[in-house]
Amino acid sequence: MEIIAQYGSIFTTMAMIFAFYACWAIGANDVANAMGPPVGSGSLSIRNAVIIAAIFEFAGAFIAGGEVTATIRQGIVDPNAMVGHPHLLMYGMTSALLATAIWLHIATHFGWPVSTTHTIVGAVAGFAAVGVGMDVVKWDKMGTIVASWFISPVLGGLVAFLLTLSIRKLILETDNPFQSAKKRGPYYIFLVGFMVALVTFFKGLTHLKLKLNDVETFMLAALVGVMCALIGKVMIEKIQEDPEADKDHRYASAEKVFIPMMVFTASAMCFAHGSNDVANGIGPLAAVLDVVNTGGKVSKSAPLPLWVLFLGGIAIVVGLATYGTKVIATIGTKITELTPSRAFSATLAAATVVVLASKTGMPVSTTHIAVGSVMGVGLARGIGALDLRVIFNIVISWLITVPAGALGAAAFFFIIKGIFG
Repeated sequence: MEIIAQYGSIFTTMAMIFAFYACWAIGANDVANAMGPPVGSGSLSIRNAVIIAAIFEFAGAFIAGGEVTATIRQGIVDPNAMVGHPHLLMYGMTSALLATAIWLHIATHFGWPVSTTHTIVGAVAGFAAVGVGMDVVKWDKMGTIVASWFISPVLGGLVAFLLTLSIRKLILETDNPFQSAKKRGPYYIFLVGFMVALVTFFKGLTHLKLKLNDVETFMLAALVGVMCALIGKVMIEKIQEDPEADKDHRYASAEKVFIPMMVFTASAMCFAHGSNDVANGIGPLAAVLDVVNTGGKVSKSAPLPLWVLFLGGIAIVVGLATYGTKVIATIGTKITELTPSRAFSATLAAATVVVLASKTGMPVSTTHIAVGSVMGVGLARGIGALDLRVIFNIVISWLITVPAGALGAAAFFFIIKGIFG
């Protein structure tokens, strides 16, 4: 294709810049959602949250989702329709990246936790509808997105609600909450390690040449869980009871036990996010690179060079560090009041649902799960514990996200086509 040969290097550069911007916005919005409960409860500082996110976002993306990324996001567009129009795919993916980045930037400015996946899906559908034809968009897939508006927060909220009740029953309402927390804390940490390891192995680590049957998978995941529990037990044992603090708040010492436990849940949530959502920012870049490098070939999937993965990972961490406080404040302090034990329940619930969804293929959103989990923790204390005004604004932002991505991408598509077409 003459256009690809003539402008390929320009589009490669544009896609790299827009992908960095998009991943920066993902870090400011999506990763902030994962870190909202631990930071909002005072369990982690922003500095430590950035360090944990940097390590485990990279690990999740590389280990559990880094070898290949879909070029036609979520199967939302028929790839066969693009075979004869590779330049349109190049225009469209570049437009989708910019539209996604700008919408996430706007949402983050207002403190709205929105779905990155829904944004990029809306953007891809938007450029495809106006650039190729309405019939190439798989509109039935949009139904799964609508379903996820309900499924994601309900699942996250339900699991968080049950975890909160279990902690209340097994730890906080016992005769000695502090000792109960030290005794049972490692079991909760085991659950964190086991769940994340289990689904990581189930996804299949083909690029690491690791193939396991179901029995081996469960055994290895259990081993990871035990290792996490042992490390957690060592950390928990160092915590000392504070009788003076307990006089003012009966659970003060017990809540302290959940602070090191939050390290495990926050790490798990970042790992889960990295394995599921990082490709939203770098997937379209991989598509543009594939079209340019092959001279116009359109594939359903494209190899993901390691330098692209690192570009996305660095941008995500920078986004969290420089602009993530707004969404952290929404998730961590505005929906409901969080203590370390409540934040632990919310984050563990979110990580559990995310990793289960990645195995079962349920149409869920990491962001919606995280918000639903915090709501579930609040509901465990009654509806009055929730700020319904904040929740209403969040839901409205969810409804706007897909159209915002679609309209933005369509507009940028026509601009880019007008310049280069």
